Amino acid sequence: MQIPVITIDGPSGAGKGTVSRAVANILHWHYLDSGSIYRSLAIAALDAGIPLENRAEVCRIAEEMQLEFDCSAELQVKLNGINITPKLAGETTGNAASIIAAFPEVRQVLLQKQKDFQQLPGLVADGRDMGSVVFPDAEFKVYLTAGSRERALRRYKQLIEKGIDANLDQITREIEERDLRDSARATAPLTVPAGALYIDSSSLSIQEVIDRVINLVR
Repeated sequence: MQIPVITIDGPSGAGKGTVSRAVANILHWHYLDSGSIYRSLAIAALDAGIPLENRAEVCRIAEEMQLEFDCSAELQVKLNGINITPKLAGETTGNAASIIAAFPEVRQVLLQKQKDFQQLPGLVADGRDMGSVVFPDAEFKVYLTAGSRERALRRYKQLIEKGIDANLDQITREIEERDLRDSARATAPLTVPAGALYIDSSSLSIQEVIDRVINLVR
Protein backbone atom coordinates (compact mmCIF):
# COMPACT_ATOMS: atom_id res chain seq x y z
CA MET A 1 0.00 0.00 0.00
CA GLN A 2 1.33 3.44 -0.95
CA ILE A 3 1.32 5.69 2.11
CA PRO A 4 0.57 9.29 1.02
CA VAL A 5 3.20 11.95 1.67
CA ILE A 6 3.07 15.74 1.38
CA THR A 7 6.51 17.30 1.15
CA ILE A 8 6.88 20.99 1.99
CA ASP A 9 10.32 22.30 1.10
CA GLY A 10 11.80 25.77 1.16
CA PRO A 11 14.33 28.08 2.80
CA SER A 12 14.54 29.03 6.46
CA GLY A 13 11.80 31.35 7.70
CA ALA A 14 9.32 30.73 4.89
CA GLY A 15 6.68 29.37 7.30
CA LYS A 16 7.16 25.67 6.48
CA GLY A 17 6.89 24.54 10.09
CA THR A 18 3.70 26.42 10.91
CA VAL A 19 2.02 25.37 7.69
CA SER A 20 3.18 21.74 7.87
CA ARG A 21 2.01 21.26 11.46
CA ALA A 22 -1.37 22.80 10.69
CA VAL A 23 -1.84 20.58 7.62
CA ALA A 24 -0.80 17.48 9.58
CA ASN A 25 -3.33 18.28 12.32
CA ILE A 26 -6.13 19.00 9.83
CA LEU A 27 -5.53 15.72 7.99
CA HIS A 28 -4.65 13.78 11.18
CA TRP A 29 -1.41 12.64 9.55
CA HIS A 30 2.03 12.09 11.01
CA TYR A 31 4.53 14.94 10.97
CA LEU A 32 8.25 15.09 10.22
CA ASP A 33 10.30 18.22 10.83
CA SER A 34 13.61 17.39 9.17
CA GLY A 35 15.06 20.72 10.25
CA SER A 36 14.52 19.72 13.87
CA ILE A 37 16.34 16.46 13.21
CA TYR A 38 19.43 18.36 12.09
CA ARG A 39 18.99 20.96 14.83
CA SER A 40 18.67 18.18 17.41
CA LEU A 41 21.86 16.63 16.15
CA ALA A 42 23.56 20.03 16.33
CA ILE A 43 22.42 20.42 19.95
CA ALA A 44 23.67 16.93 20.81
CA ALA A 45 27.06 17.63 19.24
CA LEU A 46 27.43 21.07 20.83
CA ASP A 47 26.36 19.79 24.26
CA ALA A 48 28.92 16.99 23.98
CA GLY A 49 31.65 19.50 23.09
CA ILE A 50 32.32 17.84 19.74
CA PRO A 51 33.77 20.11 17.02
CA LEU A 52 31.33 20.27 14.11
CA GLU A 53 34.11 19.44 11.66
CA ASN A 54 34.63 16.06 13.38
CA ARG A 55 32.38 14.21 10.97
CA ALA A 56 33.00 10.74 12.42
CA GLU A 57 31.84 11.79 15.89
CA VAL A 58 28.88 13.74 14.53
CA CYS A 59 27.83 10.64 12.57
CA ARG A 60 28.17 8.48 15.68
CA ILE A 61 25.85 10.78 17.62
CA ALA A 62 23.42 10.81 14.68
CA GLU A 63 23.24 7.03 14.70
CA GLU A 64 22.65 6.83 18.45
CA MET A 65 20.18 9.67 19.06
CA GLN A 66 16.48 8.94 19.59
CA LEU A 67 13.92 11.57 18.59
CA GLU A 68 10.22 12.05 19.31
CA PHE A 69 7.94 14.67 17.68
CA ASP A 70 4.61 15.95 19.03
CA CYS A 71 2.80 18.62 17.00
CA SER A 72 -0.67 18.25 18.55
CA ALA A 73 -0.25 21.81 19.86
CA GLU A 74 3.07 23.61 19.63
CA LEU A 75 5.86 21.41 18.33
CA GLN A 76 7.70 19.53 21.07
CA VAL A 77 10.86 17.59 20.34
CA LYS A 78 12.49 15.11 22.70
CA LEU A 79 16.11 14.07 22.25
CA ASN A 80 16.89 10.84 24.08
CA GLY A 81 13.84 11.44 26.25
CA ILE A 82 14.69 15.07 27.12
CA ASN A 83 12.58 17.98 25.89
CA ILE A 84 14.95 20.19 23.87
CA THR A 85 12.29 22.37 22.23
CA PRO A 86 13.48 25.65 23.83
CA LYS A 87 16.94 25.14 22.33
CA LEU A 88 15.79 24.48 18.77
CA ALA A 89 15.11 28.07 17.74
CA GLY A 90 18.51 29.52 18.67
CA GLU A 91 20.56 31.08 15.89
CA THR A 92 23.65 29.20 17.09
CA THR A 93 21.72 25.94 16.75
CA GLY A 94 20.42 26.89 13.30
CA ASN A 95 23.83 27.81 11.95
CA ALA A 96 25.42 24.66 13.38
CA ALA A 97 22.65 22.54 11.85
CA SER A 98 23.23 24.14 8.44
CA ILE A 99 26.94 23.32 8.67
CA ILE A 100 26.54 19.64 9.58
CA ALA A 101 23.69 19.21 7.08
CA ALA A 102 26.23 19.81 4.32
CA PHE A 103 28.15 16.64 5.29
CA PRO A 104 27.17 13.70 3.01
CA GLU A 105 28.01 11.18 5.76
CA VAL A 106 25.61 12.83 8.19
CA ARG A 107 22.81 13.10 5.64
CA GLN A 108 23.16 9.41 4.80
CA VAL A 109 22.86 8.39 8.47
CA LEU A 110 19.76 10.52 8.97
CA LEU A 111 18.09 9.56 5.68
CA GLN A 112 16.61 6.30 6.96
CA LYS A 113 15.51 7.92 10.22
CA GLN A 114 13.43 10.33 8.14
CA LYS A 115 11.99 7.63 5.86
CA ASP A 116 10.79 5.71 8.93
CA PHE A 117 8.27 8.49 9.63
CA GLN A 118 6.22 7.42 6.58
CA GLN A 119 3.34 5.64 8.30
CA LEU A 120 -0.41 5.37 7.82
CA PRO A 121 -2.64 7.30 7.39
CA GLY A 122 -0.04 9.66 5.84
CA LEU A 123 2.89 11.99 6.45
CA VAL A 124 3.54 15.70 6.15
CA ALA A 125 7.30 16.17 5.72
CA ASP A 126 8.82 19.60 6.27
CA GLY A 127 12.37 20.41 5.20
CA ARG A 128 14.76 21.47 2.47
CA ASP A 129 15.12 18.23 0.49
CA MET A 130 11.97 16.28 1.33
CA GLY A 131 10.55 16.28 -2.20
CA SER A 132 13.87 16.14 -4.01
CA VAL A 133 15.80 13.52 -1.99
CA VAL A 134 14.02 11.93 0.98
CA PHE A 135 10.59 11.36 -0.62
CA PRO A 136 11.13 11.91 -4.37
CA ASP A 137 8.05 9.80 -5.19
CA ALA A 138 5.73 11.79 -2.89
CA GLU A 139 2.28 12.29 -4.38
CA PHE A 140 2.06 15.91 -3.24
CA LYS A 141 4.96 18.37 -3.29
CA VAL A 142 5.10 22.02 -2.23
CA TYR A 143 7.92 24.57 -2.35
CA LEU A 144 7.24 27.42 0.08
CA THR A 145 9.40 30.54 0.03
CA ALA A 146 9.43 34.30 0.74
CA GLY A 147 11.87 37.17 0.28
CA SER A 148 14.91 37.11 2.57
CA ARG A 149 14.01 40.43 4.22
CA GLU A 150 10.46 39.26 4.87
CA ARG A 151 11.74 36.03 6.42
CA ALA A 152 14.22 37.96 8.54
CA LEU A 153 11.47 40.31 9.74
CA ARG A 154 9.31 37.35 10.79
CA ARG A 155 12.23 35.87 12.70
CA TYR A 156 13.01 39.23 14.28
CA LYS A 157 9.42 39.63 15.52
CA GLN A 158 9.45 36.09 16.98
CA LEU A 159 12.61 36.80 18.95
CA ILE A 160 11.39 40.19 20.21
CA GLU A 161 8.08 38.65 21.33
CA LYS A 162 10.08 36.13 23.35
CA GLY A 163 12.09 38.91 24.98
CA ILE A 164 15.26 38.04 23.08
CA ASP A 165 17.45 40.87 21.78
CA ALA A 166 17.77 40.77 18.00
CA ASN A 167 19.20 42.78 15.13
CA LEU A 168 17.19 42.74 11.90
CA ASP A 169 20.14 43.43 9.61
CA GLN A 170 22.20 40.67 11.23
CA ILE A 171 19.34 38.19 10.93
CA THR A 172 18.93 39.13 7.26
CA ARG A 173 22.62 38.52 6.60
CA GLU A 174 22.52 35.17 8.40
CA ILE A 175 19.46 34.05 6.43
CA GLU A 176 21.05 35.04 3.12
CA GLU A 177 24.29 33.26 4.06
CA ARG A 178 22.34 30.15 5.04
CA ASP A 179 20.36 30.26 1.79
CA LEU A 180 23.59 30.41 -0.19
CA ARG A 181 25.18 27.59 1.81
CA ASP A 182 22.08 25.39 1.52
CA SER A 183 21.68 26.04 -2.22
CA ALA A 184 25.37 25.61 -3.09
CA ARG A 185 26.16 22.45 -1.13
CA ALA A 186 27.13 19.43 -3.19
CA THR A 187 24.82 17.01 -1.35
CA ALA A 188 21.03 17.49 -1.46
CA PRO A 189 21.06 21.24 -2.16
CA LEU A 190 18.00 23.38 -1.56
CA THR A 191 16.04 23.29 -4.81
CA VAL A 192 12.49 23.32 -6.13
CA PRO A 193 11.43 19.66 -6.47
CA ALA A 194 10.13 18.56 -9.85
CA GLY A 195 6.36 18.93 -10.01
CA ALA A 196 6.10 20.96 -6.80
CA LEU A 197 3.46 23.63 -6.22
CA TYR A 198 5.46 26.87 -5.85
CA ILE A 199 4.13 29.26 -3.20
CA ASP A 200 5.65 32.66 -2.38
CA SER A 201 4.25 33.53 1.05
CA SER A 202 5.65 37.11 1.16
CA SER A 203 2.18 38.66 0.78
CA LEU A 204 0.06 35.72 1.95
CA SER A 205 -1.35 34.94 5.38
CA ILE A 206 -0.54 31.63 7.02
CA GLN A 207 -4.17 30.56 6.57
CA GLU A 208 -4.05 31.32 2.85
CA VAL A 209 -0.96 29.12 2.47
CA ILE A 210 -2.56 26.33 4.51
CA ASP A 211 -5.68 26.47 2.33
CA ARG A 212 -3.60 26.14 -0.84
CA VAL A 213 -1.82 23.06 0.49
CA ILE A 214 -5.05 21.42 1.67
CA ASN A 215 -6.66 22.13 -1.72
CA LEU A 216 -3.73 20.41 -3.40
CA VAL A 217 -4.48 17.24 -1.45
CA ARG A 218 -8.26 17.33 -1.61
